[in-house]
Amino acid sequence: MQGKVYLVGAGIGGEEYLTVRGKQLLNTAEVLIYDALVNEKLLKLVPQDCLKIYVGKRGGQLSTSQAEINQLLVAYCLQDKQVVRLKSGDPFIFGRANEEIAALQQANCDFEIIPGISSALAAPLLAGIPLTDKNLSRCFVVVSGHQPEQLNWSALSGVDTIVILMGGRSLAQIIQHLIANGRSPNESIAIIRHCGSLQQQVFWGTLSDIVEKTAARSLSPVVMVIGKVVQLSNQDSPQVTAMPLANKTILVTRAAEQSSKFTTLLQQQGATVIEMPALAIAPPSSWTALDQAIANLSQFQWLILTSANGVDYFFNRLTTLGYDARALGGVKIAVVGRKTAAVLQTRQLNPDFIPPNFIADSLVANFPEDLTGQKVLFPRVETGGREILVQELTSQGASVIEVAAYQSKCPEQIAPLAWQALQQQRIDIVTFASSKTVQNFDQLLQQQASLAEIKLILANVCLASIGPQTSKTCQELLGRIDLEASEYTLEGLTQVITNYKFG
Repeated sequence: MQGKVYLVGAGIGGEEYLTVRGKQLLNTAEVLIYDALVNEKLLKLVPQDCLKIYVGKRGGQLSTSQAEINQLLVAYCLQDKQVVRLKSGDPFIFGRANEEIAALQQANCDFEIIPGISSALAAPLLAGIPLTDKNLSRCFVVVSGHQPEQLNWSALSGVDTIVILMGGRSLAQIIQHLIANGRSPNESIAIIRHCGSLQQQVFWGTLSDIVEKTAARSLSPVVMVIGKVVQLSNQDSPQVTAMPLANKTILVTRAAEQSSKFTTLLQQQGATVIEMPALAIAPPSSWTALDQAIANLSQFQWLILTSANGVDYFFNRLTTLGYDARALGGVKIAVVGRKTAAVLQTRQLNPDFIPPNFIADSLVANFPEDLTGQKVLFPRVETGGREILVQELTSQGASVIEVAAYQSKCPEQIAPLAWQALQQQRIDIVTFASSKTVQNFDQLLQQQASLAEIKLILANVCLASIGPQTSKTCQELLGRIDLEASEYTLEGLTQVITNYKFG
């Protein structure tokens, strides 16, 4: 690939305020060159081998010059790298993007600009302040307060609503200029600090008292809004509310290809999620048993599927052997769990039976037919699967044919980011969606540390399980379980975590 530079607006905070395009580019970046006000959570979206270069500028601190930044962009682009230049807010609002673009054009470097949400628009909104109103504000202006002496205060004072960025250090001067140019000392002002985050603060006042009200307060980064529209906000009702899992870091232990849905559910509740693949799904060591069963499907009355993997591997093999769903014409299908049913439905098939409690034990207890003499095909994981289910079906008179449809292996090593977070005790909750994930998690930790060290690492970590069997394995291997979902699904596990009262 030829090199290309993407000037991406990071917006006002975490991933939730990033554009979809911006996230896609971060996910594939080879070089990341980022600003001071970029949220650290966004840095975790780049690949592990991405080169990250900080070039932030902060008032009164040693900073990377704009010329150096320009040179970095050009140099890595000419090395055929995919470069993301991550700029807080929007790239074209006080971001000096034009200088970077000029340098790229001069070097014949390809580039693309990705917009971001500017704090100039978002901060007033999140404080409940409308920038325009048919009676109070026909227009607004956005200016930088970094060098107030260079602004045309006579012209600015005539604008209904004034939004000022980067003005925290110059607040007193700004107030003096406004009053000297005709704004009333009783004019309303709001100063929004850390907009869009859980640390958001809003200071309310007038031009005559806001300096006193914010004395000894850090006013960086802030957005100032001056005008009559400030009075329209409900100052007693903050617009930004804390999500239940904000400031919590959750380790998700699942197969790598299965973690995204659960990660999304947790992120929607405000959690920071670190994914630790604890399962590696692969074909069985031999297809012989499954192939023989497929060749004799007409002999079975029931097909039982207990996982999405079981569905996928069984039907993919059916197709590979030249069959389709018509081969199951005389066979009824029972599944465990809504997700398993949903995956089956993607193949245009509906299950004949789903037990009410989403667990295998419930399947036998609520089976819709007498099992005596029934021949049941059970494609399952090669080792460590549902032995109790087979025993219960057999005790009810069924003839159960177990065949390996896939393997569930332990990864060779723990994910480096997950291990680092555990060592640094940054994990609040570890989640387990199957007994196998518990077993593999325990095995991976024992490759890295002694039992005493593992006990210390997990001492203040909440262990959360999707259901009773998984909880039992946690008790056996890890010595305890702290949370168990009442509904044995990923949604149920998310719910119990969301409701958990952290100590």
